Amino acid sequence: MVRAKLQAFVSNASQEQVRAWDSSIPWLQRECRELEARDYAAREYTAILEYELPRDFRRPDVIVLQRGCIVVLELKGAAHPTRAALDQAWGYARDLSAYHSACADKLVHPVLVTSAGPSTPTKVDDVYHVGPKGLDMLLYELTQSDAATVEPAAFLAPDAYAPLPTIVSAARELFHKRPLPLIKRARAATEPALAVISAIAHEAARTKTRRLVLLSGVPGSGKTLVGLQLVHAGWLDDLAVDRGHGKPPVPAAYLSGNGPLVAVLQDALSEAGGGGRTFVQDIKKYVAQYGRRNSAVPPEHLIVFDEAQRAHDRERVAEVHRAPIGSSEPEHLIEFCERIPEWSVLVALIGDGQAIHVGEEVGVPLWAEAVAKARDRERWQVHAAPALLEHFGRSGVRVKGDQALSLDTEIRFHLTPRIHQWVGGLLGESSPESLAALGQELFEGGHRFLVTRDLNAAKEYLRERYSGAPEARYGVLASSKDRWLLDHGVDNSFQTTKRLRVGHWYNAKPGSPNSCCGLDTVATEFSSQGLELDCALLAWGSDLVRSRGEWSIAYSRGSRSPMRDPLSIRKNVYRVLMTRGRDGTMVFVPPEDRLYETYRFLLKSGARQL
Repeated sequence: MVRAKLQAFVSNASQEQVRAWDSSIPWLQRECRELEARDYAAREYTAILEYELPRDFRRPDVIVLQRGCIVVLELKGAAHPTRAALDQAWGYARDLSAYHSACADKLVHPVLVTSAGPSTPTKVDDVYHVGPKGLDMLLYELTQSDAATVEPAAFLAPDAYAPLPTIVSAARELFHKRPLPLIKRARAATEPALAVISAIAHEAARTKTRRLVLLSGVPGSGKTLVGLQLVHAGWLDDLAVDRGHGKPPVPAAYLSGNGPLVAVLQDALSEAGGGGRTFVQDIKKYVAQYGRRNSAVPPEHLIVFDEAQRAHDRERVAEVHRAPIGSSEPEHLIEFCERIPEWSVLVALIGDGQAIHVGEEVGVPLWAEAVAKARDRERWQVHAAPALLEHFGRSGVRVKGDQALSLDTEIRFHLTPRIHQWVGGLLGESSPESLAALGQELFEGGHRFLVTRDLNAAKEYLRERYSGAPEARYGVLASSKDRWLLDHGVDNSFQTTKRLRVGHWYNAKPGSPNSCCGLDTVATEFSSQGLELDCALLAWGSDLVRSRGEWSIAYSRGSRSPMRDPLSIRKNVYRVLMTRGRDGTMVFVPPEDRLYETYRFLLKSGARQL
């Protein structure tokens, strides 16, 4: 009867899944009877099989609602626990604890049950490991006798589970005008910035002035999410100015110089028509459109420019557009904003330490230089976090600091703090000993930096960790300047990676052709910056190696264009590659003798051996 109901609920269940139910249901029923014999109150408990987490469609095997706590059971036929199985169980418990309203003030315990597990439970990295015969005792010991039992109706309520959205899922929600399913802590991290920028825009409209707003933040802090909401969530709909053309006025536009991000969002939204181009626009095409026609006036009053720290200088703009050296991208955007009647706001989203291209190395000073050259400079005012205002001291424009314009909470990583601090220390001058404690903190918080020299083992981890998770995305990343990876099964050659269909790579479901989850195609830093995976498999390359206690680029491929600081660029590349995974990063260090010191350095600094 139980199996029949499960088959009716999971209509696409495989034969392997049905056999697993047939194997596990009898002993689960036995353990329930034994628990009831130990604790009469257990008759009021609820066991939920194959509960489907709303919006991401993963299904923990069993969830037990009992007095004072929720227990998540992951059942495995394997004799011994694997790293992937432990992390899968822990991930279910983390997500329920963080994103499920019925679990907000309750203990959520992850339990891995293996076929040959011990009768007496053991704890491995905060996950209980037990065999089938020991489950009743474990559930009894986890019970809080003086607490209430979680009501199944409250747990199963349609809106009870609200996970942190990925960039792509957030874009879909916004495009279809649905409210974003943001958890409270994510709102706390981003809504102050949204409120401040909205107030700046309304003040600019009222006073008929122009504003440059710099929203800065660490990787994964929600800058892109803020920008998307500004443009597409209705915050500024009351400010659109009718230009008398018979078309609905457009209050804001979202621009990005990140080609892969544009491609991924447009691919994800293409079914809505127009190829998703009205949702996010390519800065190169925007500059080309308005730069060639001096009389052309943008229809919007607020422009968001994502990845603005990567804005091109004059030389790079001239190279990209095949034109004489003229204006930088910031200078172009300032000039376009001055064509807009009455008022305008330019919002630049600034990421820390993410310049990876030639022509992107100047950063914030490029924006200070641009606003200082504004034709209508007396009408401009700059808003930024206090730490950035020093760059505008000589610009001749008014400045105003606001700490809300600095995002320092890493919401991409399920609110596990200080990931950028560990990565920054690893790539900087911090000693392994000082980083090890922080690495342990990240591991205990659920974020995984795992290291292996076996590529197949890394791939197997990812496939097992995300089995049964149709919305999960995991893939192989590698630097474009490596020389050795091709010999170790990772094809990051230029000819191969330039053919990557970025939109499908990120959006296609596991099992689909061209999906990143196939783990047979590679995205470089140029195809991954600003985007995210649930977990990244980073193949460490020759272009940044530890040698005699410091980082070296001696084995890096050269660049066709000169760089101001090539070592900093390589470090930024790995800063990007190491912060793409929401759950963590699996680092494959090829078994090259020349990479042994790098491998040991990662482990000494707090990364864990797979």
